[in-house]
Amino acid sequence: MRHNKSINHLGRTSSHRKAMLANMSSSLIMHKRISTTVAKAKALKKYVEPLITKAKTDTTHSRRVVFSYLEDKNVVAELFREVAVKVGDRPGGYTRILRTGTRLGDNAEMCIIELVDYNAAMLEAKESKKKTSRRSRRSKSTTSQIEDKDSKPVDNLEKEVVELAENAVDTVEETMEEVADVVEDVTDAVDEKIDKAADIVDEVVKDVEEKIEDKKDDKEKDK
Repeated sequence: MRHNKSINHLGRTSSHRKAMLANMSSSLIMHKRISTTVAKAKALKKYVEPLITKAKTDTTHSRRVVFSYLEDKNVVAELFREVAVKVGDRPGGYTRILRTGTRLGDNAEMCIIELVDYNAAMLEAKESKKKTSRRSRRSKSTTSQIEDKDSKPVDNLEKEVVELAENAVDTVEETMEEVADVVEDVTDAVDEKIDKAADIVDEVVKDVEEKIEDKKDDKEKDK
């Protein structure tokens, strides 16, 4: 039973889980958007957002605290110089999770987690909604202009979704290739061990045959 267990261990030990979240946080800060499973994204959200809040106060102490979690100087510099400056006015909620479907291999829920202030298409959509004013009567020309403005961000969003889906497919193909390489290495190692075992068995059989022949010769001499 769960009973108030708020931490998702993700099927890993504590050290493995912390190392994985640190690497994912570094990738998110450097690339601003990564593709992963929904469970890992939710755990990453809890891990990286306090670090971004800590980065708003650019002091030696806060840099050391953030470095103790990320352990990468380049990532810490990127976080304090660019990311913290861009999200300085935001009180929280620095990341966004966009679900992209399920994975082919194990049917796991996949998503894209990104930094909110770095998605230009969604920011343009919000700005266009703010600019449109509400009126009871509108002419046909004004309504057509507003529809044109609203259609541009939607087109951009569709393009972004297509690009993200293509990136997800590329990552899946890369992982499949890596798995195939690992399988080949394992099969080669197993074949080598089997060959060595066969050689050892042949040597043992030869020794046994020689001993049997020696015993036969001794019996004949005794006769």
